[in-house]
Amino acid sequence: MEYRRLGASGLTVPALSFGAGTFGGSGPLFGAWGNTDAREARRLVDICLDAGITMFDTADVYSDGASEEVLGQAIKGRRDTVLISTKSGLPTGDGPNDAGTSRARLIRSVDAALRRLGTDYIDLFQLHAFDAATPVEEVVGTLDDLVRDGKIRYLGASNFAGWQLMKSLATADRDHRRRYVAHQVYYSLIGRDYEWELLPLGLDQGVGAVVWSPLGWGRLTGKIRRDTPPPSASRLHATAAYGPPVDDEHLFQVVDVLEELSRETGRAVPQIAVNWLLQRPTVATVIVGARNEAQLRQNIGAVGWSLTPEQTARLDAVSSRTAPYPYFPYQRQEGFARLNPSPIAIAS
Repeated sequence: MEYRRLGASGLTVPALSFGAGTFGGSGPLFGAWGNTDAREARRLVDICLDAGITMFDTADVYSDGASEEVLGQAIKGRRDTVLISTKSGLPTGDGPNDAGTSRARLIRSVDAALRRLGTDYIDLFQLHAFDAATPVEEVVGTLDDLVRDGKIRYLGASNFAGWQLMKSLATADRDHRRRYVAHQVYYSLIGRDYEWELLPLGLDQGVGAVVWSPLGWGRLTGKIRRDTPPPSASRLHATAAYGPPVDDEHLFQVVDVLEELSRETGRAVPQIAVNWLLQRPTVATVIVGARNEAQLRQNIGAVGWSLTPEQTARLDAVSSRTAPYPYFPYQRQEGFARLNPSPIAIAS
């Protein structure tokens, strides 16, 4: 396993992390992902640790906290060998303080997560969404207090817009508070919006990307092909409406190239899709999920090798889309590009 620094921090994380969204799965979304119990989860954790995957990602909204509970049981007795990443901020109830990132909600959420996980500290705590109703000063101040209390070690955000992340970082700097070192983001060959603003922001500010849904919400598994309906076992039948949208023709164009590269390299389509991501700037770790041992072992096969520059260029070309305003002039016009070179090129 390859290990990388998480943003501008001293924390080293594995290139692949394990997403525990399938643990204790229930409800229309998480139940469709999987329903891994504690015994099965412990086996998957064993496989992860044997492969060097030491970071496990979850959230309080995953199956109403059951994911955190099952993860806590699966790592019992080996807490010091793993990194726990969890999130809070999305609604967990109908009460007025059951959503958002106010001081009251954050303190209560962290304490509840610690109980469910069976631990006294969280390695990486991330805000699951930006809360526009709570002053940023209150949010960063509370998180800093939780770090000082020893309940959290590193801070991150998830699904923030560029201005939201930058305002949070600037406020933390001004008030001498801990800043976010991670941003958990959607990024895939069929979803490259992250590159337009958040990637250069991450490079500039030292914020590492923790990538969720690297297979485009299950569309890059190798089972979704042109003129072929998704297999009956595909979770897309039940969950497509919850995930990031993608134009079908664009998807199939990317899949066509992935299948060509699969034949050339002898690697599975999802392994190639994840390997491409691991070469992108700011990416610290890619979260992979698995409902069973076979899926997990296939995902582990995404590391330990690299696409050639020519193969990477083919994937870059087929997956590229025209950026929205105000980014497309910098993508298309020489004058803009000379003033602001591509962050991909700079990082390379």
